[in-house]
Amino acid sequence: MADKRKAREVEDDDDIPGTSAEGPKQQAKAALAFKKKLKPDVKILASVTKFCQAAKDTEPETRTLADLNLANSCKEVVDLNTGSVVFEIEKSILAIAKSILSGNGFGYLVPSRSSANQLYVPELDRIVLKDKASFRQFANISSVRKTAITTRILQLVHQLCTKQIHVTKRDLFYTDVKLFQEQGQSDTILDDVSCMLGCTRSSLNVVASEKGVVVGRLVFVEDGDRIDCTKMGVGGKAIPPNIDKVQSMESDALFILLVEKDAAFMRLAEDRFYNRFPCVIITAKGQPDVATRLFLRKMKTDLKLPVLGLVDSDPYGLKILSVYMSGSKNMSYDSSNLTTPDIKWLGVRPSDLDKYKIPEQCRLPMSDQDIKTGKDLLNEDFIKKDKNWVKELELMVKTKEKAEIQALSSFGFQYLSEVYLPLKLQQEDWI
Repeated sequence: MADKRKAREVEDDDDIPGTSAEGPKQQAKAALAFKKKLKPDVKILASVTKFCQAAKDTEPETRTLADLNLANSCKEVVDLNTGSVVFEIEKSILAIAKSILSGNGFGYLVPSRSSANQLYVPELDRIVLKDKASFRQFANISSVRKTAITTRILQLVHQLCTKQIHVTKRDLFYTDVKLFQEQGQSDTILDDVSCMLGCTRSSLNVVASEKGVVVGRLVFVEDGDRIDCTKMGVGGKAIPPNIDKVQSMESDALFILLVEKDAAFMRLAEDRFYNRFPCVIITAKGQPDVATRLFLRKMKTDLKLPVLGLVDSDPYGLKILSVYMSGSKNMSYDSSNLTTPDIKWLGVRPSDLDKYKIPEQCRLPMSDQDIKTGKDLLNEDFIKKDKNWVKELELMVKTKEKAEIQALSSFGFQYLSEVYLPLKLQQEDWI
């Protein structure tokens, strides 16, 4: 009787997704089937080498906004040295002093960074800032506090550039906590100041804390020290916040692999994926930070390597990829320095879920917010420019399913580096 009851329990368990004895067997069988499709590495490398050479032979886009004669006037910033930043600040303060002495009070003409003042330029494949601005007046109760914070930020940046030292955004916030109240406010005004002065944010000598990491076939000099990214272990080399101190990049890589998450990065680094398929692997561990975006652009420009993107199969993964490619609306004024053109979407794409037989228990239902974000992306010009991206996003919204890169681990922890990515490279399966 006990044996019959035990057998019945096992049969009941077979009806529960993820507990069936056949489940692991089927997943192992599917993984083996895809592994058998792999050609020898030498043949895959030959194909990737051609892709790399084609990227190097492609002439980079050299046109600027000024060359396009757009109907809308746009505002772009440039890198300025510390002396030029000090000069611009002193010029602004002198104008304010004259205004006060003439009895007109003071304020700042601040470029608007709202969504309505953004423009996507398909010829350059990036978002830029139009020239609309608003006057931030000290004598107005609605803007008096922002005007005071703007003045304080200008004073602090003047001090940093005069002394030629760098601080983090967090350091800047703690110089006057009672005025700033929260870091988000000082960060926002810092971007306003950058826009006002017409310089990149890095020109202000204020940087973000280290976030992004890089590993693989890359050697560069950082502030006089030679860095070999093949000898940085599983954690990789932290991307320096001061990209202007990075020089002399060298690499024998065939491509750059841009990874959304730290977990996938660590898997690839531990498996030494960059030795089997010569590449440089980089991640910002989620949302792209300025330093990682600058570093990726520098690698693409200096090394002339193609960039392949590996992100989650959800609207936010695609959004992250588009920030690297076309820029963010928050920093559209600096898109010429922060964007990396022509990134290929390698995976994980919505069509991969069925193609690679991702188990149902590893797929997640999209929330109402996820679906709304997906539909909003379909209306963005930088998405509509590529019909393949639109097709994938439409499939995602239709099926209402999403999956993380880690869903591939259901076939084995090393499936990502040993089967999925090699097969993607073999089939040149990127869009």
